[in-house]
Amino acid sequence: MVDAVAPVKGPCGRPGRPRKRPAKLHLDKAYDYPRCRQALRRRGITPRIARRGIESSQRLGRHRFVVERSLAWLVGYRRLQVRYERRADILLGFLFLACALICLKAEGRSSVGP
Repeated sequence: MVDAVAPVKGPCGRPGRPRKRPAKLHLDKAYDYPRCRQALRRRGITPRIARRGIESSQRLGRHRFVVERSLAWLVGYRRLQVRYERRADILLGFLFLACALICLKAEGRSSVGP
């Protein structure tokens, strides 16, 4: 799954090629295995994994909340929660529509004022 990550775009004017993968990856305790850590290091990614039985996963919660909140917003559109569509292009269309509606709602909340 890490190999399928789209290229990371850095700030303009930065010398060199853009990174193909993220610099670090935050994971929970379920991925605390030496093979997972080694696989990430081979790809040039710094693993940020809470160790089982040693560290609390509270520090990782700050980063995971953003992803889980975004997925929860998408699950709010029931058609995306259970995949009714057989064709991937139709499902992708509904996904884009749901993302557009989520952005529209967020924009409406942020522009409240005089």
